[in-house]
Amino acid sequence: MSVHEQENHLSRKQKVLAFTLTLLTFVMGTSEFVIVGLLSEISSDLGIRLATAGTLVSGFAIAYAIGTPVLTAFLSRFPKYRIMIMLIILFIAGNVVSALAGTYAVLLLSRIATAMVSGVLTALAMSVAGDTMPAAKKPAVIASIFAGFTIANVLGVPLGTFIGQLSNWQVTFWVTALLGVVALLISLGVLPKDIKSEKSSIKDQAALFTQPRILLAFLIPIFGIAGTYTIYTYITPIIEDGLSISSSYVSVVLLGYGAFSIFSNVLAGKIASRNGISRLRYVFVVQSVVLLSLYFTMASTIAGLISIMLIAVMIYAMNATIQLYLMNLAELYSPSAKDLASALTPVAVNVGIALGSAAGGVVVAAGSIAFLPWAGGFSALIAAGLASLSYVLDRKEARTRTVSISSE
Repeated sequence: MSVHEQENHLSRKQKVLAFTLTLLTFVMGTSEFVIVGLLSEISSDLGIRLATAGTLVSGFAIAYAIGTPVLTAFLSRFPKYRIMIMLIILFIAGNVVSALAGTYAVLLLSRIATAMVSGVLTALAMSVAGDTMPAAKKPAVIASIFAGFTIANVLGVPLGTFIGQLSNWQVTFWVTALLGVVALLISLGVLPKDIKSEKSSIKDQAALFTQPRILLAFLIPIFGIAGTYTIYTYITPIIEDGLSISSSYVSVVLLGYGAFSIFSNVLAGKIASRNGISRLRYVFVVQSVVLLSLYFTMASTIAGLISIMLIAVMIYAMNATIQLYLMNLAELYSPSAKDLASALTPVAVNVGIALGSAAGGVVVAAGSIAFLPWAGGFSALIAAGLASLSYVLDRKEARTRTVSISSE
């Protein structure tokens, strides 16, 4: 095989590694999202209000968003292989503690710990892919790693919810711990042991946040995801009250939503394959139109369902591009903080989820669910504007570098 062919094809070893990294995100995604389907059981079993049980979801997202960059900055100086194996073991332990938790406080603490571990593991998985995969294949591999979370929503969450409802919610966490063990055994033999870590201090890592270009790029996925979650947070009342679909069919609609979101990851890989940030400007405009369309289609069951499925197709379309873009910007402006840059996309996604949910709550409190598409569409337009600004600055800096090289 020629050098060119090697650069455009994955070896068997690289394919196995890509599968392993995707398996990791699937396991972590299942552990993160499955609790949504078990809140009623947890509330009843622990004797707490449903709203209190809901803080297990928001607490996870907040811990993920805050803990991931801090821990990633601290741990990135150590060998990736050892750190990832240790974190997988801690992930397993966190799920075991969740399974054994007899009180809300213990369960919340175990969820917070699991969130921070999951965040760093996700960042390192992206970093390993960036270090080991051919340049031409990085977008597709990054998209497949993100797809692990999507598959978790489509398969892991319904299965975990079914298991929890069939027996009890603790069994679901035993199953996620078992999945963690499977991922650990595979990772022991597949994760590369020779990837060098960046020898940098926490101060060097934190310098990443002083770079305006990186902060600008970080805001793009926040508003992109917020646009979707402004609506998705209230998807059940939208389905029942807006589309007039019986509550007994809500799970079917959500399953369809999850299935369509798989196409979003395929789309993400294609967008990122060539000058993704340029294409992303238009992707967010399309997303805005799709989100806003629900305002006009909500009166029709069929048309409304089409809008919802199109929203699913657009939700992850930006992920691979943003992930690669942040890593490339770190390479330019803060090379010692590449691992931390790898954490920024999943962190931004969790911040976007929180922002979108909060914005949706304000809209619902002030008006009705019918106006959620307007708020979601506006958020996506902000993301489009930020992506356009980033693209313009990229071109300006590229011209500056060209002039500088020519003058030399």
